[in-house]
Amino acid sequence: MGQTNGKPEVVTATVDEALPNTLFRVTLEGSEEKILTYLSGKMRMHRIKVLVGDKVSVELEPYGGKGRIVKRL
Repeated sequence: MGQTNGKPEVVTATVDEALPNTLFRVTLEGSEEKILTYLSGKMRMHRIKVLVGDKVSVELEPYGGKGRIVKRL
């Protein structure tokens, strides 16, 4: 997890739970790790809906714990 060569690591995940303030709890593919994520600014601006069960692309923060949803698949 984390950054390599200045680019954030992007992984695929499944949304497990929708929380208030555009926060989501997701499970990363390939592991059973659950992390807290938030919507990227462009997804908020264009009002892209993310529902429980959706597959999403997540940029992981280098310090762990949180991620940013950048794409709905």
